[in-house]
Amino acid sequence: MKKILLLSVSAGAGHMRAAEAIRACADTHPAGIEATHLDVMDFVSAGFRKLYTDLYIKLVSNQPALWGYLYQKTDAAAPGALSQKIRRAVERLSCRPLLAEIKRQRPDAIICTHFLPAELLSRELRKGRLAVPVWVQVTDFDLHSMWIVPNMRGYFAGNEEVAWRMRESGLAEAAVHVSGIPIMPAFSEPLDRAVCAAEFGIDPRCKTFLMMSGGAGLGDLDVLAERLLAMDGDFQLIALAGKNQAMLTALQRVAQRYPGRLFPQGFTHQVERLMACADLVITKPGGLTTSECLAMQLPMIINSPIPGQEERNADFLLEHGVALKAIDDAALEYRIRALLKEPDRLTAMHHRIAPLGRPHAAQFVLNRVLDIGP
Repeated sequence: MKKILLLSVSAGAGHMRAAEAIRACADTHPAGIEATHLDVMDFVSAGFRKLYTDLYIKLVSNQPALWGYLYQKTDAAAPGALSQKIRRAVERLSCRPLLAEIKRQRPDAIICTHFLPAELLSRELRKGRLAVPVWVQVTDFDLHSMWIVPNMRGYFAGNEEVAWRMRESGLAEAAVHVSGIPIMPAFSEPLDRAVCAAEFGIDPRCKTFLMMSGGAGLGDLDVLAERLLAMDGDFQLIALAGKNQAMLTALQRVAQRYPGRLFPQGFTHQVERLMACADLVITKPGGLTTSECLAMQLPMIINSPIPGQEERNADFLLEHGVALKAIDDAALEYRIRALLKEPDRLTAMHHRIAPLGRPHAAQFVLNRVLDIGP
């Protein structure tokens, strides 16, 4: 049995979810693969972890403009710049426990869904202290220069443009593969809308919008739901509150005023079944969530992109005509009104999605890493 080690970083959920998707695919792969997923932050000092993950979360939540500036600045920095050398030196100080764990695991291959572990292992490969092939999976529809890590066996891109930019940066053409962004296997399974709708009490014949996020540019989900439901129009809303119990309670109060039109949901492992009930998703443009939407062939209204990677994800979706953008509550209502008035626009967005969706990205990655199939 081949053994794969997946390395990620808990700075934002997307990197971890991509690694989990590959691990889940490995569990059912016909070749028989043992996959282990490690968070690199479990192998560094508390101080480094706080600096790397907590600072990131605070910046994107409270100072998004500053994060956008840093994203652009680090993207443009030359690899040999003093700031980059200092950053890599600090990172290397924290990698000894990780290297010990890799030695203990003895994997046949390593896949990194974040650039930090790739950078840490690049030096070990160059020095001849690591003989395991290491691969990198980019988890957005954009390429930041930090993903261009030397000494890797191969690189996986979310789309053709990212792959082209990788090669333009000097990576060997044969080392770059267009995989898509790995998502959980459940999003690649055929689902019957009527069956899924019956599970949640949703009318499968009615136009249905799935709301997956609020905050930042848009208001709270309960406020948005009330605003949209007050409009004229024959449609339903599904609203995902996640683990926010207060928001779920607020949504349930709104649902009582609009019986049969609003379906609040708390944290669930059945997002794909809710997506199967929907005609459009209102969401932030994270790489994983938008890849799930593309796999389910769902058009999007995107809101509140984090400056940097999410803004560039949004650009990708808008350029391909599979999403609209809402900068605030009023814009969201305007977009929904327009789509209800001109349903052919939503149909056209849906038809453009098929070439972009890559629901089997995780399997593609495993097959290429282990050279066990097409």
